[in-house]
Amino acid sequence: MPYVELVSVTPEATNLQRAYLNAGVVTPKCDLDALHVAIATVSKCDITVSWNFRHIVNYRRIPMYNRVNLASGYKAIGIYSPLEVIGDEG
Repeated sequence: MPYVELVSVTPEATNLQRAYLNAGVVTPKCDLDALHVAIATVSKCDITVSWNFRHIVNYRRIPMYNRVNLASGYKAIGIYSPLEVIGDEG
């Protein structure tokens, strides 16, 4: 099973990105952050991992992303920091 899969920016992802911006999840200045979540969502990822605590891994924004996802016909996505998904090596 691959750990990384490259995906393209699709019209479906840019439409979802626009929905995040229109809903005020993030401002247009942060459109690439919205695109990151949109690509993960339309690619049917179970989770997305980011160090971006201001615009992505943010306790106020995560429910907003998922409200837009559900309203747009997608499933909710888990959004986590790398520290939350690193396995116990001990």
